[in-house]
Amino acid sequence: MHKTLNLDDLIAKKMEENAKIDPETYEELYDLVIPPGTVVSIIYDIVEEFGLEPITRKMPINIANSEEREILVLRGPFEKVKAAEAFLYKEMKAWIENP
Repeated sequence: MHKTLNLDDLIAKKMEENAKIDPETYEELYDLVIPPGTVVSIIYDIVEEFGLEPITRKMPINIANSEEREILVLRGPFEKVKAAEAFLYKEMKAWIENP
């Protein structure tokens, strides 16, 4: 039986891993904002391949009379975030062109 992808499980797993890291070893981190509606399997692949931390962040959104909304972001070092961004665009383009 296949396991259903669940972002809550993934976030909990990454938080557990981060609890073991010494706070003094943290480096400067950047966020990759994941557009709402992004395919969950692509998000999961990015987190696993690039080792980014999935978190939610409140951001201002100018749609549907909503001032703030919780958005999924993937946090990590600059180089990994830039590589993950390129991967995200490549995978989303492939997913759209080949449904």
